[in-house]
Amino acid sequence: MNDQPALRTVTLESPVQLGDAPAITSLQLRKPVSGDCRGLSLAKLSQVDVTEVLTLLPRIAMPVITPAEASAIELPDLMAIAEIVADFLLSRAQKATLSQTA
Repeated sequence: MNDQPALRTVTLESPVQLGDAPAITSLQLRKPVSGDCRGLSLAKLSQVDVTEVLTLLPRIAMPVITPAEASAIELPDLMAIAEIVADFLLSRAQKATLSQTA
């Protein structure tokens, strides 16, 4: 049984507004599967590499966002997103080990 939610919500401190579309105020992030990470470096992704996170984000975000919208996300919001992505990459055993050392 998976104890990690398949969707995690991030409320953006600074909504993203591009063009006439409604502002994006929150995103739901879906736990990526291997196909979502095609062409990405998992090592860089786990190290919160900005380029890797911005490439993955349009693949796992709801509502669907464009690469331009992903690039317009302000840094505090991107860090919150990156923390969730990094958490998605950890196995249950790794999370258990981390919780024991905390």
